[in-house]
Amino acid sequence: MSSPVIMLFRWLWRIALLLLIALPLRAEIVDTWQFRTEQNQQRAITLAKQLRCPQCQNQNLVESTSPIARDLRLEVYRMVDEGKTDDEIITLMTSRFGDFVLYKPRFNGQTVLLWLSPLILLLIAALALWRYFRVRQLPPPEISAEQKRRLAALLETLEKKP
Repeated sequence: MSSPVIMLFRWLWRIALLLLIALPLRAEIVDTWQFRTEQNQQRAITLAKQLRCPQCQNQNLVESTSPIARDLRLEVYRMVDEGKTDDEIITLMTSRFGDFVLYKPRFNGQTVLLWLSPLILLLIAALALWRYFRVRQLPPPEISAEQKRRLAALLETLEKKP
């Protein structure tokens, strides 16, 4: 009979093996769009991966199966085949959907908080840790002679009570 540790390692080994087998498997949407060149196809797919689906919000245009993502993906393909530049396509998409459609939004006045919030949170955490450790290292406050006298009187009255 196997010990629980050996059984655990066997299960972990099986999971690791399954993950190793599944890693190279990636599914992508297959569109029937006929590109003029292989370079246009690669450029269009790369560009569509940089744009967020307005409906799904957590998937890019290539990964999403929503109807709007399909329409936008085909529009990106069409514009690439027409010879438009990446900047022109991104400008058109952001004019329709705003900076939200970009997975990496531009750094401007509207997105400054988005870009700087990790740094601000890191600084706040560092300040909190610094204050925490600084307070822990401070010696206890000194008490005055009057406070010592009052404390002794209080302790004396407590000791007299049964």
